Amino acid sequence: MIDRQPCVYILASAAYGTLYIGVTSDLIARLGEHRSGTIKGFTSQYQVYRLMRYEPFDTMEGAIEREKQLKRWHRQWKINLIESNNPHWVDLAVPLGFDPVPARGRRNGP
Repeated sequence: MIDRQPCVYILASAAYGTLYIGVTSDLIARLGEHRSGTIKGFTSQYQVYRLMRYEPFDTMEGAIEREKQLKRWHRQWKINLIESNNPHWVDLAVPLGFDPVPARGRRNGP
């Protein structure tokens, strides 16, 4: 994977957990931002850091179109898409050079 290439990516908090769909021109840098928590927002609030899928594109316009399409999909369709190439919900960021994300502990109380 070339560092600077438009792509759509799907992150998850855990297998079958909270999903996030994003688009970027630099997947490695964007994953670093998500994992460091430097950008406050949805992914840091819900600890959505594991890369489940990414799709490279030739143009940013193509990537944005795909992102919009995926965001309109039902949750089960997104899960089916992830499992079509990643049936065990392996964090694909690890082979790209990132450390594994520690397992999340359960909260006590409501």
